[in-house]
Amino acid sequence: MSSALKEWPLWEVFVRSKQGLEHKHCGSLHATDASQALQMARDVYTRRQEGVSIWVVRSADIIASNPDDKGELFDPAADKIYRHPTFYDIPDDVGHM
Repeated sequence: MSSALKEWPLWEVFVRSKQGLEHKHCGSLHATDASQALQMARDVYTRRQEGVSIWVVRSADIIASNPDDKGELFDPAADKIYRHPTFYDIPDDVGHM
């Protein structure tokens, strides 16, 4: 990789397919700005005209949870039994849910 390319910011690319309702991460690229990142993403990740929408996000702007913090982030939901209808009686007429 050239030294100039290493100085360009890294962008994450998300594409929504024609059949999909959500954008999916499909890769990363280096670009000087958002406009160039969008154009490059179109050229690289939608060559077969499979996309209908592209998002580019500067990698440095993404905030992610720490995997070590999963206990405090996700475990509290387990103590909210009202989120899981396991204590309801379902009438036989309803069938399989």
